[in-house]
Amino acid sequence: MVTIEKLTKYYGNNRAVNNISFTINDNEILGFLGPNGAGKSTTMNMIAGFLPMTDGKVTIFGSDITKEPVKAKKNIGYLPEIPPVYPDMRVKEYLSFCAGLKRIPSAKKSDEIKRVMELLKITDVKDKLIKNLSKGYKQRVGFAQALLGNPKFLILDEPTVGLDPKQVTEVREIIRNLKKEHSVIFSSHILSEVSAVCDRVVIINKGDIKAVDTIENLENSLGGSLILHVKIKGNRTTAANIIELTKGVEEISKIDAEGNDFFDFTVQLKTGCNADDVRTAVMTELLKNNIMISEIFTEKPDLESIFMKLINSTGSKSGIEELYEEIKAENPDTKEEK
Repeated sequence: MVTIEKLTKYYGNNRAVNNISFTINDNEILGFLGPNGAGKSTTMNMIAGFLPMTDGKVTIFGSDITKEPVKAKKNIGYLPEIPPVYPDMRVKEYLSFCAGLKRIPSAKKSDEIKRVMELLKITDVKDKLIKNLSKGYKQRVGFAQALLGNPKFLILDEPTVGLDPKQVTEVREIIRNLKKEHSVIFSSHILSEVSAVCDRVVIINKGDIKAVDTIENLENSLGGSLILHVKIKGNRTTAANIIELTKGVEEISKIDAEGNDFFDFTVQLKTGCNADDVRTAVMTELLKNNIMISEIFTEKPDLESIFMKLINSTGSKSGIEELYEEIKAENPDTKEEK
């Protein structure tokens, strides 16, 4: 396990990271999210031991990164936001150089370089100068050096930047497979990517942690009310009355007329209701009244909407505490759970 305890960083009088704590479990991919300037790269640099911390403690599989830097860093593979490649070196030459820095035994070096080149699909450019590679290939070369030596803990800061859609898909699959043998902290601005890859997320803004949880739990606790979309053909007034009287419906927030007696209803559901039950009840009553349903689906909260809520929250309390109080104010019957 990797533990981050009360990590703090000041640049002069400017606080970049404020007393943050979280863990990265064995065989887990942890997403690290935040807007530009939130403190993500600063935090990752401190975890890697690349940047000194003002205060706090980072422990990598039992080794303090400050007190036992060599021992701790043996377990780290680090891909920073800007890949640390030497443009005048050839790809294989650069990886051999990095393998030497990592003290990979000479007898194993060739096989290890071959392994990471095949994994990142850069074998075909092994004899090219890095400066002549595309941005995507440079990114993959940087990723390959992070994997040399098969470190137990990987720090990946925007690993898919500059990759084309096919390469992004390939790298996502590589990251997913890495958790079989590694713990990973993974930063990205592409929230769909985080949803597809990560087991849990940490959301940070202005140096403060706003949330640490699974995506599913955040969606359930902070996503707000669900929206039901119903497109029908028939009498608008009858359909509206049926929908409004259905148990679990808060209100119809919008009705769009689409011509030829087609209407599209946007329905706000009550917090905590069972969306499947509401959808079934609406369908049953509409069909009983000879109203044709051409489309019906539930719009669930996504990571992007939760992310925006959390980074826009203010005050000294955590984003979750603020949002819980906001939800409770709107819904007095909400029960508090630890």
